[in-house]
Amino acid sequence: MAAGRLAAQHEYIPADAMAGSRLYIANCIYCHGPEGDQIPGIDLGRGKFKRASSDADLTQIIRDGIPGTGMPAQAMRKEQIATVVAYLRSLAASPVSKLPPGGDRARGKLVFESKGACLNCHRVKDQGSRLGPDLSDIGATRRVVDLEESVVDPNASVLPEHRFFRVVTRDGSTYTGRILNQDSFTVQLIDTQQRLLSFSRTDLREFTAIEKSPMPSYREKLSSQELTDLLWYLVSLKGV
Repeated sequence: MAAGRLAAQHEYIPADAMAGSRLYIANCIYCHGPEGDQIPGIDLGRGKFKRASSDADLTQIIRDGIPGTGMPAQAMRKEQIATVVAYLRSLAASPVSKLPPGGDRARGKLVFESKGACLNCHRVKDQGSRLGPDLSDIGATRRVVDLEESVVDPNASVLPEHRFFRVVTRDGSTYTGRILNQDSFTVQLIDTQQRLLSFSRTDLREFTAIEKSPMPSYREKLSSQELTDLLWYLVSLKGV
């Protein structure tokens, strides 16, 4: 079938697009890439498909796959597929996400490790801190526009798995750290000294999400060239 662009079908809810982005990262990104343009003839970020002209077509492709191609059927509920479609729609409506020209990843690595002091919170391969998210494969999982936003305006969008929490125990001890896991009975987080802490919910007096990101904005701290170089370096981090 001839390639075409997906026309707008209906409005999507931003919360659905956010949920769909997590499913996309978990199930789709290693074939389609963070920008959605890793497969020739398909550009999910710009709404360009080979076999889809509607939301219903996308839903069927995600659910059933495409026989004879590398596109497998996805074991998702109907509601989950709808959020992935919402995310793809949000990509097509978002600004073009491309690396700015003139960057140098070697210079960006120097910015990352020196002026940016990013290893104080983040880890790349076997270097740095575990307090913040591991960035070893960030270039394979995040779009350029999202990476830039995280650097210049980290409070604009904090992923749930990166949110910091404040914990106060019944004896008044207070801890702050990044959430690692939680269930009905326990809470685990890594604190500012990189200690892995586990708490029973029955022992907590307070368990509160911190709305603001602990990461500082680099909007006024980096020059335009330094920001460009840093983005080139981050995009180059694609893990093993």
